Amino acid sequence: MNERADGARGASDGGAAGIVADWWGTSVSRIAPDVIELRGRPVQELIGRVGFADIVWLMLRGELPDERQAALLEAALVAGVDHGPHAPSIAVARMAITCGVGLNNAVATGVNLLGDVHGGAGEQCVELLQDILASGDAVATVARWRARDKYLPGFGHRFHTRDPRRDPLLALVDAAVAEGVVAGLHLRAARQVEELIAPVPMNIDGATAVIYAELGFPAPLARGLFVLSRSVGILAHAWEESGQGRRNKGPIPPSILPTDLRA
Repeated sequence: MNERADGARGASDGGAAGIVADWWGTSVSRIAPDVIELRGRPVQELIGRVGFADIVWLMLRGELPDERQAALLEAALVAGVDHGPHAPSIAVARMAITCGVGLNNAVATGVNLLGDVHGGAGEQCVELLQDILASGDAVATVARWRARDKYLPGFGHRFHTRDPRRDPLLALVDAAVAEGVVAGLHLRAARQVEELIAPVPMNIDGATAVIYAELGFPAPLARGLFVLSRSVGILAHAWEESGQGRRNKGPIPPSILPTDLRA
């Protein structure tokens, strides 16, 4: 019997029930008859009193943010909501809903496309910024990253010459630094990268990576938070497509035939 199992037997009635009770042990929530607590706070004390960004923070961090932290997190979540049906995660959700699946399936289909290439740049950018801060040498760090891949996560955009979401987000971070809400170290590192690779600017992934890192979220949660944000756009597009009456919608109109590569 391992130590954990022995400890579990000490919980509850000292036997199998204790092991079962520990199976899904959690500090995230407590559910009992007539009781719902989120991170130790009764849900009835949260409903109508805190915003969604507050709850996201509470569930992930175990405490409520202050008003300025919540506003900065919310700005990042709003900025990443949608980027149109040419984004693969949106397009595939719209296709899925025309196949007769439910909204939950369509949203899950879109979310499942948010991988390292489409959806993972925010997480990777946080890692880049942390690497710069750990080494203290932006030049060497950028050179090392570019030796692996010419694309730096969080910088440049295949569609925008200058991402329209960049400036308002960074302005909010500047204000937060001035007010002492965040330290500004990751912001400074990101701007060092911009200077080194000019004229390529930061994009939405870079700007939100700065916010998530400044707020203390670890790199994997930068992707998780982006997924949470983008799922709103995925839902909206799937819902719109569901009302347009098309069935089995493919990625290209049926009047256009794919190029025959054997020709």
